[in-house]
Amino acid sequence: MVRIDNVSFSYGPAKAGHYVRRGAIDDMRPSVVDGVSFEVRRGTILGLLGPNGSGKTTLLRLVGGTLTPKVGRVTLDGVDVARLPRRALARAMAVVPQETRTTFEFSVLDLVLMGRYPHLRPFELEGPADLAIARDALAATGTLALESRPFSTLSGGEKQRVVIAAALAQAADVLLLDEPTASLDLRFQIEIGALLRRLNRDRGTTMVLATHDLNLATAICTDMVMLRAGRVAASGPTADVVTAANIRAVFDVDADVQVHPRAGRVTVIPIGAG
Repeated sequence: MVRIDNVSFSYGPAKAGHYVRRGAIDDMRPSVVDGVSFEVRRGTILGLLGPNGSGKTTLLRLVGGTLTPKVGRVTLDGVDVARLPRRALARAMAVVPQETRTTFEFSVLDLVLMGRYPHLRPFELEGPADLAIARDALAATGTLALESRPFSTLSGGEKQRVVIAAALAQAADVLLLDEPTASLDLRFQIEIGALLRRLNRDRGTTMVLATHDLNLATAICTDMVMLRAGRVAASGPTADVVTAANIRAVFDVDADVQVHPRAGRVTVIPIGAG
């Protein structure tokens, strides 16, 4: 469904004397993402794992089409994402950022209705069908009772669930989530993780999740891509990728990795810096 083929990307000029070789050509810009390839299968949740600065957010933006690869390409059902019109891309992919701030005092329902914009003609207003879709998305995320509340008055966990509802209202096949639990306390982390699993199970929503939280990733992701310094260090099914050896190589941390008898999944217990 989503394929990343030999993608490389750099932001700005390198420091003096810094070169990144691209075949026979020297590039003066440091590579943030370097020769990355993987596939996101329909109906899966793929986790992008790696330490800070490993290229997770940049790669998520490349997948979502807000950045264009310098080398390689990203395709959605065989079509180059860079060639898709913005409206068509918004109908196919929805983004859940790490944090959402609003300039105006929108209600929860107004914010979720914004997810319908890619489906409206210029100057067209939302109709009864759009309102029904927005309320269905709120119900799916357990936030329907909040629809009249100002978004700014919500707790962190409530805000994140409402933003996920707005993404669902886009009726996109793919959700791209950037550190969706980074600023949340433990209870809200568990709630968001359970919500994402339920949406994947009940709606078949494909997700790409960027995080450095190993236990969140093992709780919800079917597949993993581990990044270090912009390159793929390991990829594949979660149980095959999240190993003590890979964690040591990617995070420079010694960890005890085992299947927890009560959780029924792989858990990671950091032991110390490698």
